[in-house]
Amino acid sequence: MTDVTSAKSTRRPHHWRRDLIELAALFTAVVVADTIAKTVVRGAEGPYMLVFSAIALIATATFHTWWERRHSHAPPASDPAGTTSPLPTTARTGTSTAPGTGVAASGGRNDAEEPVETVLWRMRTTVRDAPGSLAALCTALARHEVDILTLQTHPLAEGTVDEFLLRAPAPLQANQLTREIAAAGGSGTWIERADAHDLVDTPTRLLGLATRTALDAAELPLALRQLLGRCTIHSLPAVSLSGRPTGETAPVEGVLEETVMRLRDPSGGAIIIERPYLPFTPTEFARARALVELDARLGPRVPRSQDVLTLPEGNEITVRRADQRDVAAARAMHDRCSARTLGMRYHGPVSDADRYLNHLLSPRFGRTLAVQTTSGRLVALGHLLWDGDETEVALMVEDDWQRRGIGSELLGRLVAMAGEAGCESVYAVTQSSNTAMVAAMRALNLPLDYQIEEGTLVITARLAATGRPSRRPHEEHAPFQRVER
Repeated sequence: MTDVTSAKSTRRPHHWRRDLIELAALFTAVVVADTIAKTVVRGAEGPYMLVFSAIALIATATFHTWWERRHSHAPPASDPAGTTSPLPTTARTGTSTAPGTGVAASGGRNDAEEPVETVLWRMRTTVRDAPGSLAALCTALARHEVDILTLQTHPLAEGTVDEFLLRAPAPLQANQLTREIAAAGGSGTWIERADAHDLVDTPTRLLGLATRTALDAAELPLALRQLLGRCTIHSLPAVSLSGRPTGETAPVEGVLEETVMRLRDPSGGAIIIERPYLPFTPTEFARARALVELDARLGPRVPRSQDVLTLPEGNEITVRRADQRDVAAARAMHDRCSARTLGMRYHGPVSDADRYLNHLLSPRFGRTLAVQTTSGRLVALGHLLWDGDETEVALMVEDDWQRRGIGSELLGRLVAMAGEAGCESVYAVTQSSNTAMVAAMRALNLPLDYQIEEGTLVITARLAATGRPSRRPHEEHAPFQRVER
């Protein structure tokens, strides 16, 4: 499905008749030249004959040039079906990607006409695995001047799932497009609006997701969500908070059941991926399993970057990523915190606080930022937790380090991470008496929603309402001085 034609296929055929005619013309010209030469030498009207010969030669050359130009610009001959460039048959031998092909692009529209406003659609439909089925879909799209920007094929046991990225005229509605595809042989058609991020071709997108997963273990759930589109991902641990086995596991090769995937979590337990509105294909299952296998081979890892900040009183602190290797230091911080601080953070019995640390520090469930002093002692933790389709932020600062702006610094960084991950909102669960947390959320300068139930306050910050800021929220009024090292 391309408009590019090789130079070999466009070369005009060379006929032996033309060579014979040109050879005869050459001999005739020699005979005429010989006759004219003899007449010029022997006759009295030789000069006139010479002039007439020159004029005839010029006229002949002009006619020959005009004739050649006319035939060299003639359109190619039509085949018996009346087409000038036959559409090649698509062989469905596996998954393919054809970005920027421009199939079914113009539908006979003149380029001189004013451009029509267009929108992007992502569409998936199932067709019979037979020659001509894809051509019928392209013909149906061409009638409505719809461009096919990318195409992927997902072979199934019965039929083939074709996934398109389309550029269609804005007046064309989704239900009308679905009816046309159904009339052309498509079934189970699913369509939704797309944006400019979908223009990246599939191999490039997969390599980018693999790179993100390789650099940071916390990126795996986000990479799976971007790979599979709108879906819900649950990470189920193998051991509960009370230390008992949960029985949640999955085979090494994983399980695919229509709209549900079950993959073995490399850190223990299982990863459950659900997409009720659209069944998963074996190709998508293989890609998801490859990302999980990459994560398993690389083992625990977090970025090593860290920022050194100076507090207003002159003390230096370091903000860095944390994981389960910091459990011992986090427990030591718990021992130094008051019962009130632990109760504000965990909303439950203070004695159970240590049970949550393995879960909170696991990169499978989110990202954690730690604040440590120059002596290496942890004094604050901030968590960004993936909660299905939502994202939670939580903070805890040791008593002796509170009221110094550390909580606001951590919260701003966590919200920036959520924005970079594509989250639309974040929420914090706290007590209505926790004025420090309320003040930190208000300092984000984002739209906030408040819900209060039985003394528990849920504050939701909507990130999508303002877009992704080019500057992190915490950097506008940060009370710290950055130290470059």
